[in-house]
Amino acid sequence: MPAGKRELARLERLLITTLTEACETAKSEIQGFTWLTHTGDLNAVAETLKITWVFETLADRKLAQLEAKARILELTATALNEAGIELKLTDHNVRFDSEQECQSSHAGDWQKRLAKG
Repeated sequence: MPAGKRELARLERLLITTLTEACETAKSEIQGFTWLTHTGDLNAVAETLKITWVFETLADRKLAQLEAKARILELTATALNEAGIELKLTDHNVRFDSEQECQSSHAGDWQKRLAKG
């Protein structure tokens, strides 16, 4: 049975809080990391939740994928656990991106870039 509006709103607020904590931790630990965001339908978390970690440059993103991916997955898993979301993390739901790439391919329009899936 799908969750009610009130329960989904509570879950969304909790998820934002826990991901914000992960974001602040990552800013102090991971070179070039700037912000993160999430998209998805909370009624179908396993199929639709995507967490995008955004770096300043393409080089920063690539370096993080090589050297900090395990830490990023750990921060993401902790945030989801604290929000009460059980999800096996994969490349499908944890993504890496950069301001530089968004600027060059979507003229800096993050809404459009994130909507592409």
